Amino acid sequence: MTAARSDATVVGLDVGTSAVKGLALDPEGGIVAAAEAAYPLSTPRPNWAEQDPEDWWRATEAVLGRLRAAAGTPAGIGLAGQMHGLVALDSSGQVLRPAILWNDQRTAAECAEIESTIGLEQLIALTGNRALPGFTAPKLLWMRRHEPEVFGRIARIALPKDYVRMRLCGEHATDVADASGTLLLDVAARRWSEEMLEALALDGAWLPPALESPQASGVTAEGVPVAAGAGDQAAGALGVGVERAFEGGAVSVVLGTSGVVFAALARFAADAQARVHAFCHAVPGTWHAMGVMLSAAGSLRWLQGILGADYDTLTAEAARWPPTAEGLLFLPYLAGERTPHADPDARGAFTGLGLRHDRGALVRAVMEGVAFGLRDSLDLVGELGVNPGLGRVSGGGAHSAEWLRILASVLELPLQRVAVEDAAAFGAALLGGVAAGVWADVPAAVAATVRPGELIEPVPEWIEPYRDARESFRALYPALRACR
Repeated sequence: MTAARSDATVVGLDVGTSAVKGLALDPEGGIVAAAEAAYPLSTPRPNWAEQDPEDWWRATEAVLGRLRAAAGTPAGIGLAGQMHGLVALDSSGQVLRPAILWNDQRTAAECAEIESTIGLEQLIALTGNRALPGFTAPKLLWMRRHEPEVFGRIARIALPKDYVRMRLCGEHATDVADASGTLLLDVAARRWSEEMLEALALDGAWLPPALESPQASGVTAEGVPVAAGAGDQAAGALGVGVERAFEGGAVSVVLGTSGVVFAALARFAADAQARVHAFCHAVPGTWHAMGVMLSAAGSLRWLQGILGADYDTLTAEAARWPPTAEGLLFLPYLAGERTPHADPDARGAFTGLGLRHDRGALVRAVMEGVAFGLRDSLDLVGELGVNPGLGRVSGGGAHSAEWLRILASVLELPLQRVAVEDAAAFGAALLGGVAAGVWADVPAAVAATVRPGELIEPVPEWIEPYRDARESFRALYPALRACR
């Protein structure tokens, strides 16, 4: 199927942790309009992270209004968003409490309870993942234990982007890619897991239908179809052209606040220890493996805030140092870690400091430490049979050419930028276009719109020093953990 009309536009919305970002695209992938509306994050107690779902909806209305003013009524809308967040709703659809977000760390006890009740091996067999504090199911158990009166009023639950869907088109629905991060989905079978619901004594009636990402989930008051959509990482992978698995293909490498290595899989495969996530992909009948580190570009932002200089100055100073800056290493676990260490209490460290080290050396060590962390994810994805020939890189850290040279040399993989920055919103727009009939399917949408850009090759003389340093980096976590 070709474009429904030559002037058709499609809209993608990414309901993120700090803002809703929206793009309007033409059928060739050109950005007709872009808009963004921010909102606050609440941290009322240590390790808590919450938001008011009404803020998401107000921001969505503002973004859609600007996009429509610039590009007209779209042919279709797609949704992406932060994963794992819990929105609890009563029988009238009212929000019962602030949403508990993906980066909330309050549920360590509930995660231990889940793994003890089900058994880690069985849990991985059922869901492809282990219980992590950010996931949705542990949040429900936390509510049952700590807020029983509110828990008793739950009639429905929703993920963040799916709450926006309810307000946008009145439908209670989700997609299998986003639902994979709830710990309630049978990821291999792409359906809700009756076994998990029974084991955790949770009501399956709370859950929405789990659709494939490009399916239409409903229509707006204007009659615009709204695609089921995807979690931000699956949508973002579409936005950089990682929609299918093949030998020597591309993986998505995200150098954002968090860091991600994302590989499409032709069939379901889970790491035996669940050190990487195994989720459904946004392409029907496919899956993905994903390693996640919690402080990637966020580590550099933390250091820049302390040093008080601009990024260009700091990066230039970092470039004056050779690889590993005379033995200086940085462990980037500032907010705990997921891959390869599922440890919310992990913490960062500089080691090997000497009198010669200046702020440029510290910056280079941070860039290298993040790169080593992403290499951990790449190696684990490789154990599932992924053999990439290229990394498609996105996120704020991808603006730094020096950081990309470091990252390419550590990963030993060429990296390629893409033309679009808001990859999740871009991917969501592609799903909206498929739901509207603008493109026949997701691969056709990607082929028509994704425009790869500059290629950054590994620096040959850096590869061997980074191989040696990587072994020292990997020894740091167990050594420091023993000191806790």
